Amino acid sequence: MIGSEQAAKPAVTLAALRRGAAGLAAAVALMTFALAEPALATMRTIKDALGREVTIDAPAGRVVVMFNYEEFTAIAGADGWKRVVGINRAVWAGWRPAIWSRYVAKIPEIAEKPDVGSTDEGTFSAEKVIALKPDVLLMPQISWEATATARAQIEAAGIRIVAFDYNAQITERHAASTRAIGAVMGADARAEELASLYETKMADIQRRIASLPKGPKPKVYVEIGQTGAASVGNSYNGTMWGRILDNLGAENITNGRIPGPYGPLNPEYVLAANPEFIFIGGSSWVGRPNAVRLGYDATPEITRASLAPYAARPGWSDLKAIKAGEIHALEHGLARTLYDYTAQQYIAKRLYPAAFADVDPLAELAAYHAKYLPVPFSGTWALKLAP
Repeated sequence: MIGSEQAAKPAVTLAALRRGAAGLAAAVALMTFALAEPALATMRTIKDALGREVTIDAPAGRVVVMFNYEEFTAIAGADGWKRVVGINRAVWAGWRPAIWSRYVAKIPEIAEKPDVGSTDEGTFSAEKVIALKPDVLLMPQISWEATATARAQIEAAGIRIVAFDYNAQITERHAASTRAIGAVMGADARAEELASLYETKMADIQRRIASLPKGPKPKVYVEIGQTGAASVGNSYNGTMWGRILDNLGAENITNGRIPGPYGPLNPEYVLAANPEFIFIGGSSWVGRPNAVRLGYDATPEITRASLAPYAARPGWSDLKAIKAGEIHALEHGLARTLYDYTAQQYIAKRLYPAAFADVDPLAELAAYHAKYLPVPFSGTWALKLAP
């Protein structure tokens, strides 16, 4: 108490002064060490994208991340990678090395992260995850569904699994995924900012669409342009690009025409459906010489040259979309990210030009990079074939 400290003032000796100085120095050193250390973990129950309640020590000290690395970086920051002890290397370094190399240049330690394998390629290993002794495994919903046996082994080892889902194109899942990753990494404020940004952008898109007069839905076809125009790539039904088209009030000609969430659509049906707009997903895929080229390294000339063969497919010259010049390339990665609202703005601006006249999707994409990502924005991410 203050009063008791003021009650008596004994004589102070030189030895006492020395002891006091030593104690003060020790206290200062202890405080400095404490400030340099991350916040102590505390037990916390969080809700992941699947609605599961997971109790973890947060922030986690050791984490394995299996996908959506750009989202992880935006939420946790470059320093968050210091606590990552394993990744799914194939979906980043293997599939999109142009993106991988840019992040490695900014955060070199990424290149040293051990590989736990990929559920897409059948190489995912529960044993590798367990050997790395993470506190938490951050796993996308698609991998969650594919790994029931492996998940049981991982959880039996005391490792918590937190699921995220940016593929479903459900705003609530984007937001829940972001907040869950933020909770795991002790980055709640940053996660809240990003989740709120996404919710705000999506609400604005929906507000604009709701204000449109009633009329026929624009008829749209989306295909992934990974293998070239000579073969038919996947289209999407109820997920990724398919859900995006549904959200935008478009008529997705793929709906009900393929057996699962994605797969190739019969070319004859595309001709019969006669879409008014066509969007071909492209990227910087490795080993895909005929793919539509998009991303950080792509110039408009490169993108247009790789998109042109699609417009020249047999019978396509008679399609409404081709006649109107409404065939576009879109970076395929924009179907499942925290900044995919920019792709939705781009599509909406083509479908409803008056309602989205004041929206600049590419400027929004550049602004997101500048504020939340370590990699500068460059290249071509969305483009109309006709200049």
